[in-house]
Amino acid sequence: MRELSPQTLSETDRRLVAAWAADCVEHVLGLFEAESPRDGRLRVLIARTRAFSRGELNTAEEIRRRFAGGVSASEIKSPAAKAVVRAAGQAVAVCHMGAHALSTSACAVAAASLANPDKPETVETEIRWQLDHMSLEVRTALQKLPPIDKISSGPLGPGLNTSGQLGAIIRKLQVGLQSTR
Repeated sequence: MRELSPQTLSETDRRLVAAWAADCVEHVLGLFEAESPRDGRLRVLIARTRAFSRGELNTAEEIRRRFAGGVSASEIKSPAAKAVVRAAGQAVAVCHMGAHALSTSACAVAAASLANPDKPETVETEIRWQLDHMSLEVRTALQKLPPIDKISSGPLGPGLNTSGQLGAIIRKLQVGLQSTR
């Protein structure tokens, strides 16, 4: 039997962090809906993420479906709405690997930041909101993830999530996870 990546988390932990990831996307969903008010695809992805978190959807089936029903960022005009699309895609992928919850978070923070370019405090405000809206169980599960850049692949390995603004956001979030509420 092959060993799971430390980014995977147990199924129980993935179900816990999936609900929080859905909250993170929902918090910025209005940025997408302002551009595409009749497009309900992201709400469907959020609903699937929540159903997975409640144990209503099978992990293996959701892994097979994780790319179904999404929105291509190329369909969207504004950078903030594109970041929301990415956040929703990351949230639905939590069924596969728990570290996608941190990617969800980072994309949601980036969306809020992109929507408020004249307010640099938006990043800290959104991170604080996310930390304040997680249970102790979610915090404990996310603390099990390896630090960003300390692994060779996956959502926390080298790539889009670990560079630039997304990487900086995940680093700040991981520091915030270590502090007590």
